[in-house]
Formats: sequence, structure tokens, C-alpha cells
Amino acid sequence: MTSLPIFIVLLGILVTVSNWTNIPWDNEPTGQTMESLSADTSVTFANPTGETLPTRGTYEVEVIEDDMTVTRASTGETEDLHLVVRVPTGVSGKIPGVVFMHGAGYGLAKDWFVDVGDDLASAGFATIAIDKPVWSTNDVTRDYPASADAYEQAAEYLRALPNVDGDRIGIYATSESTWISAFLLQKDPRIAFQILVSPMVHTPRHGLGFLAAQDFALVGAHPGYQSIVRRVFSADLTVFGLTNFDIDTDLPRAYAIPTFVAYGSKDVMTAQVEGARVIFDRAHRAGNWDVTVRDYPVGNHVLRIGDEEQGDTKLADHFEDDMVNWAVGKVRGLEQTDVRVAGTDIYQSIAVPQDLYGHRALTVYMVAVHVLAVVLLLASAVLAVVALVRRIRYAVRRRGPRPGFLNGFGGVLAALSFTTLATLDLFASGIGQVVMQIVSLVWGAAPDPIPMIYWSWPVIQTVTTAVVWAWSRVFARLIEVASMRGYTRLGLREFVRQSRSGELMRSVRRPVIADTRFSRVQFWVTTSAMFCVLLVFAFWGMFIY
Repeated sequence: MTSLPIFIVLLGILVTVSNWTNIPWDNEPTGQTMESLSADTSVTFANPTGETLPTRGTYEVEVIEDDMTVTRASTGETEDLHLVVRVPTGVSGKIPGVVFMHGAGYGLAKDWFVDVGDDLASAGFATIAIDKPVWSTNDVTRDYPASADAYEQAAEYLRALPNVDGDRIGIYATSESTWISAFLLQKDPRIAFQILVSPMVHTPRHGLGFLAAQDFALVGAHPGYQSIVRRVFSADLTVFGLTNFDIDTDLPRAYAIPTFVAYGSKDVMTAQVEGARVIFDRAHRAGNWDVTVRDYPVGNHVLRIGDEEQGDTKLADHFEDDMVNWAVGKVRGLEQTDVRVAGTDIYQSIAVPQDLYGHRALTVYMVAVHVLAVVLLLASAVLAVVALVRRIRYAVRRRGPRPGFLNGFGGVLAALSFTTLATLDLFASGIGQVVMQIVSLVWGAAPDPIPMIYWSWPVIQTVTTAVVWAWSRVFARLIEVASMRGYTRLGLREFVRQSRSGELMRSVRRPVIADTRFSRVQFWVTTSAMFCVLLVFAFWGMFIY
């Protein structure tokens, strides 16, 4: 009769927290498609003069390596970057150029864009790849405007070469750098064309939210795990001074120049249908009707074929030829004669979560409960170590303070703490398993959902509910013993008086939990830590049944 009301109250608190932190998300419309106008991805141009156009492999390629220093305007930081320039040999007159822009992570000029750099250089372009400019930033704090400055400096490096036409320089941007390219085009009106591979058109909050939600579903994660995505991408990172999450790249010149967009049908990171529609819309608003879209079968996010974890993956069939031929025709001002949307039909499983926004109160609570849980867990761990040392010393020397727990509370506390932490470990393992499956999927492996990814969530829910019931039994036992010791018969005024004077805690004639102050502190610190762990579970939706 005592345990059940306590259980209902505790569970009610946790269910309330789970529902309060829940973020609604509408995945509709699902299964969007943009039909291809032709399965043939070839790019063709009218050539009335009969000029022989260079293609991939027409020229030998010379490689030049150098260094340059870039400055982050917002802080004054400088960074020395290595660069690799590839130029065709035996070409007369001024030649066009291409600046390569890195996607997420940390890319080096000597390792990245080697194949496409050779492709374009062998067709008559001067190309430049630089180490990714990062300064003191990380993946979360990237300075996109400063990165745009660095890539503009790379374009100026090409323009300074005696045989390069500074007004016919384009960019090759992939993934994350397609957020940076908008700033670059706004800053440098001389950029003549752009090749975008798996462009991230929407804001990082919406684009990455789509990525995570779709991939959680593809690997077969339980909807409970998928709800974690909604909470993560509803964080208001401006609380920490981070603004990239909602950075606006809808700039007037972002798609105002001839644009070649390449997608892979196995890309599980990009909202292709809505992305292509946005690109067409923004280009048309800027007065540009020169947009070409290609979707290549079996290509992943970076247009590679196969599992990149295995290494030595190749670019999607025909992509290199199509991309090079498009660039060759554009820099010569030829009229394109092929269809503008070709390849496989473009597919998108769920909608981009455009209704996501930062919830400041939710973010503050998230940080507070997680920090408090970590602090209390560390404190309880320290107290547990001290208690173990005290117990060993007492057992060996029979000196010093003896273990002070009474009425079985010591053993119960240890057992329930172990169970709660084991559940936390199971929760972390379930999320880790989902993340590893997603990483494998992103690298190009076929999705291979395993039953545990789905069933671990209801198992954890069952265990956490049982843990709440067990804690309610502990508190019921606490009330029972307190009643036997006469504490429940104290009036409120007397209880407050004894608490203030210390008499209540000093009493050894009527102990309930323990007869030493250290053990009483350990009990309440550990209990508070375990309750914070339950609040962490509640925040992530574990108590939504």
C-alpha cells in the first residue's frame, strides 16, 4: 500500500518529463520522387563551329605543390595550408580553372580530389586543392565565412598564374562545403560555374536532422531511438555561442551561375528531391535557368561505388566524363542540348523537418540534468571507493569507523545502483549499435538491420520501469523503518527544529538508514545520482509507452 503510491508518483514524474521533452515530427510526405527525363546521363552541346572539344585524358597533367597562409577574419588567426595545383601541358592560350572545396572532416590537399583533379586538368583546366581551412575550429564551430575567404584566396592563386583566365574559374564543392560555396559566390562575382556533389541545401539543423532521422529508420532502429534525433536537433546551440546550426545560406548568388548537381542513388545523407527543387527555385529567382541535375545509380554521398571502409572505391560510372564534358562546354559558352534532369529517378524517403527549431528551455534543462547526473555519479563513485577502503581497513585492522548501514539499506543501495548503471550502459550500447550501423551505411555498405537495434529499446523500457518499482520499494521500506523509529510521529514544527539543530541527524538511538554520517551522506548522494540517471532516461523519451 505504501510502495504503489510512491511508484505511481515516481513514474508519473518520469512520464511527464518524457512527454514534455518530446518533439513532434511530421515525416510526411514520404516517398517523394522526381522523375528523370532520361536514363542517359551524358552531357552534350551544340558545336556549330565543329571545334574539337577536349575530353578527359586529352592532355598530360603537371602537378605543382606550394603553400599559402590564410587568415580567419573574425579572430585574426592564421593557418598555413599546403596546396596542390594541376595544370595541363601543351595547351596554348588562357585556360579555365577549378577550385576544389572539402566536405566534412579534415581533408588534405595531397589526399583529396586526386582523381577528379586529374580528370579536369587532363581536359584543359587548371585545378587547385588546398588543405581544408579549419584554424582552431572543429566540426561544430566551423567558420563558414572565413572558409569562403580561404577558398577565394585559392581562386586568386589560380588567377595569378600566367596562363589562367581569371574570369573562367569555377568551383567543385561537395557535401558540407556547399554551405560554404554560397558565401564564396556572394563574395566573388567572378566565379563562373559550379559543380555540386550531394549539395546540402537546407540549414544544418534541417539537413542533418533529415540525415539522422532517415538513417535511423534505414538501419531498423526502434522509433524510440528515432525520437532521440528530434530532441538532439531541437537544441538551441546559441546558448553555447554556436550559430552554425541555423546558418542562412539562401544568398542571392548561391545558384546564380551555371550549376551541375550530382547525386548518388545510394546516398543516405542528402534530401535529394526537396534539395533539387530548392536549387531550381533559387536559381530561377536569381535569373539562372542553367541547372543540370544527374542522379547516378549505386553512387553514395561522395559519388563512390562500394563500401568505402574497404578502400579503393571508384567514382560512379560516367560521372567523371559527364562532369568534365559539362565544364568544358560551359566555359566555351556552348548551348547544352541534353535533358537537364537525367539518370535514375530521384527518390527521398521522408520530408525534411522544416518545422524544427531551437528550444532554449529544453536545451537548458538537458544540459542541467546531464551535468548534474555526471557530477552526482562522480561523487557517488568517490564515496563508494572511500566506503570500500573503510570497509577493508575495518575488516583487516578492526579499527576505524565500521560500515554504518542498517536495515539492509547498504546492500539494497548497491544492488539498485548496479542495476540502474547497467541499464544506462545498455542504453548507451543500444545507441552505439545504431550509430555504428549508420556509419557503415554512410560508407556505402548495404543496410543490414539486426533485431537487437529494434528490440533493445522496449527491453530497456521494461528494465527501467522495474528499476523505478524497486526504488519505490526502497523508499517504502525507508518510511516503514522511520515510522517504527517514531519519526513519522514528529510534528512538522518539531521535525524542522530537530533538523535545524542537528539533533535529527545526530540521533544514534533511532537511526533509520545508517548510524554514521558518512553512510547517510553516501546513501542520499547515490540515491540522488540514480534518480538523475532516471531523469536522463526520461529526457530521451524512455518513459513514453
